[in-house]
Amino acid sequence: MDSGPLLNSMTEAAEQLVKSDAQLLADSGLSITTAVTVGHPSSSIVEYARQWQSDFVYLGSHGRRGLTRFLLGSVSKAAVHSAGCSVGIIRAPATAGAKPGARQGLRVLLATDGSDCSLAAAHSIAARKWPPGSAFRVISVADIVEAGLEPWYTDVGLLDELQHLNRQHAQQAIDSAQELLTASGLAASKDAFTGLPKAAILDDAQQWNCDLIVVGSHGRRGVDRLLLGSVSESVAVHAHCSVEVIR
Repeated sequence: MDSGPLLNSMTEAAEQLVKSDAQLLADSGLSITTAVTVGHPSSSIVEYARQWQSDFVYLGSHGRRGLTRFLLGSVSKAAVHSAGCSVGIIRAPATAGAKPGARQGLRVLLATDGSDCSLAAAHSIAARKWPPGSAFRVISVADIVEAGLEPWYTDVGLLDELQHLNRQHAQQAIDSAQELLTASGLAASKDAFTGLPKAAILDDAQQWNCDLIVVGSHGRRGVDRLLLGSVSESVAVHAHCSVEVIR
């Protein structure tokens, strides 16, 4: 079977799609270039971003319907995991059908652990011009210290001290991020939690009804770096709102 006509048809459809989206951006005063590549979206997007030396990749959280919806969900997850730059996963706001003027600005939640990537996330927020009436909130989650199999790791006093240090570090991370935002003229509320970071971030975002979660791509070092990587991916995949993962 000759796949040439089908490929040509799909390429033409993709070109029309990017031209349409480019026009929307151009209408806002932005300078736009477009490109259409052939290949698997997960790898092609990441590779094109690398070649173009992108600072940011923005993707919709899901496709249009059915199988396409599932596939683009996997594409956005792959981009968060593999892209060498920051990634934004955009979801349609739940208030899309609300009356105009019902709520002004955006509600932006920064989840921080004090790492370099979290600091970059705070700087990213501070450097932008946000719509009037936008609100900002900074949180950090002290992970639960659990008893291990080794005898020294079951000492109650030691576990309490480690948990105290975790909470102390979380508070320091919040204070540093809040100071940075305040210095840029952005007033931010703050809160610290103890629990599982993935669940705590998602729960607070839902309760605060935020429009955007901003989180660093990785944690401080070693195992922490791996763990926050899994946290950022989980938040990007499961959040009810848009998410930016900052590298």
